[in-house]
Amino acid sequence: MIMFRKFRVLLLTVFLVACTVHIMIDLLPKLEKTSGADDGGDGGCQCTHHGGAESPSWAKQEELQLQQQQQQQQQQRVGSAAAAGAWPDKHALRILQDFSSEPNSNHSTLQSREKSAGADRRKANEHKPLIGAAGEASGGRTATRPRAGPGRGASASRLAALFEHPLYKVAPPSLTEQDTLFNVNTDIRFYPKATEEQGWHGKDGNTRDEVSAREVEATSELYPNWLRFHVGINRYELYARHNPVLEALLQDLLTQKVTSVAMKSGGTQLKLIMTFHNYGQALFKPMKQTREQQTPPDFFYFSDFERHNAEVAAFHLDRILDFRRVPPVAGRLVNMTREIRDVTRDKKLWKTFFISPANNVCFYGECSYYCSTEHALCGKPDEMEGSLAAFLPDLSLAKRKTWRNPWRRSYHKRKKAEWEVDPDYCDEVKQTPPYDRGTRLLDVMDMTIFDFLMGNMDRHHYETFEKFGNDTFIIHLDNGRGFGKHYHDEMSILVPLSQCCRVKKSTFLRLQLLAKEEYRLSAVMEESLLRDRLSPLLIRPHLEALDRRLGLVLRALADCVEKEGYGNVVEEDVDVRSGAHAAHR
Repeated sequence: MIMFRKFRVLLLTVFLVACTVHIMIDLLPKLEKTSGADDGGDGGCQCTHHGGAESPSWAKQEELQLQQQQQQQQQQRVGSAAAAGAWPDKHALRILQDFSSEPNSNHSTLQSREKSAGADRRKANEHKPLIGAAGEASGGRTATRPRAGPGRGASASRLAALFEHPLYKVAPPSLTEQDTLFNVNTDIRFYPKATEEQGWHGKDGNTRDEVSAREVEATSELYPNWLRFHVGINRYELYARHNPVLEALLQDLLTQKVTSVAMKSGGTQLKLIMTFHNYGQALFKPMKQTREQQTPPDFFYFSDFERHNAEVAAFHLDRILDFRRVPPVAGRLVNMTREIRDVTRDKKLWKTFFISPANNVCFYGECSYYCSTEHALCGKPDEMEGSLAAFLPDLSLAKRKTWRNPWRRSYHKRKKAEWEVDPDYCDEVKQTPPYDRGTRLLDVMDMTIFDFLMGNMDRHHYETFEKFGNDTFIIHLDNGRGFGKHYHDEMSILVPLSQCCRVKKSTFLRLQLLAKEEYRLSAVMEESLLRDRLSPLLIRPHLEALDRRLGLVLRALADCVEKEGYGNVVEEDVDVRSGAHAAHR
């Protein structure tokens, strides 16, 4: 009992000694500072003493010192934030929706404007391979591939030479507010917090108003790339030829973190809507077939699989033809567990996940066809290829009108459509709005050529932006049933062209250019596809089929010219010498 009491006393003594040492360690620096203040005059207390006033106590001095230290730390934080270019929330600009302050946004693009104008032009004209930058940024696995075509250096790039051709440098028509899908509100001004003083001047001596004008020009650059893509849509194109936002958006499709997944309603096959960390969205089509698998000869076009590699290849083909009517699409390797199952809130989708006998993660979802355990989508063990197509603006912000394709197929095993039995069918179409004026009929001819080169028979509808009325381009959506048969050229796809015998001069000249050896379509297509993460996307027979089908298109146009004359077939829409579009709208 006595030993137990001695032990408790010993513990209490050790505890008191430890507390005393701790207190002395905390108070020693303050006592040294106080003694230094007494010796040096001012020291830690920055207050002045007036006659008749009592000196503040030691406790009050400590309180004042703590307040001063907190003020200094706050000033340092404000200064560092201003140096880093932070923007106060109360000056946030919201046009459509402002995500410039959200994570993974392109706020860093503002600093890039400080570069010289010459450097900016070089950067804009550069055609950078997507896989190199994206692979380094994501840290994911990326196969080593040449940056240009096989066996060709960057200086000998066919694709770069093609885009430098005068046909690909024709200036678009001047745009008005009615020609842009969204109008940026340039009346709203915002400044950094450090510039709120009335007499503020810029570094180069410019006044506040002059600097704010430059900031207004940079407004759209503060948005995420998907929103910059939406703002750039106009009456004539989805994106400009050499817009750097396109490459940045493609990299976002590869690297952005997936935060939510849901099944897309409607459609015959499973498609997923993926939402990213920067609030962008994309349509995911999973891999259903290998590159070598072809559509069986006895398959009807409407029962064919949708291929993810066809979606990616269609985007590149559309860009090479200079239509620019397919939304940006990139191939991505998706982890089915982390990026689909674990983030989805769609219970119907989540319930279809299972482990296959080969220990692979699989799911099948819900859709009209091919959504069952027999047609399940399985990873290796949980990684799956797929295409990600950037979403167009929400319908609540930019309504789209759906049109029935005049040369729509019957989608019946025995019946034929009217255009298949009436050789004069195009004459009726030419007299029907909106094909009786403007360029709508010519745009359908462009779409016909585009589909024939891919072998796509599934073009039953197309869409346009409602704001632009009938005087606008056709959006080339849903291209997953292209590139199914490299051994077969479906000539019925070319019927609209052979019946109407009409084509734009710009399209005609580009087709002739792509038939030349130095700009051969298969070569520039192969080089362009090398930029995608999932390359190679098309096997060699599909690339060779492009050249073969291009020859068939030119032969059909030659027959039309011989029959009806060049002026009645080729519509003047561009003057290459002056580099300007003709006004046909």
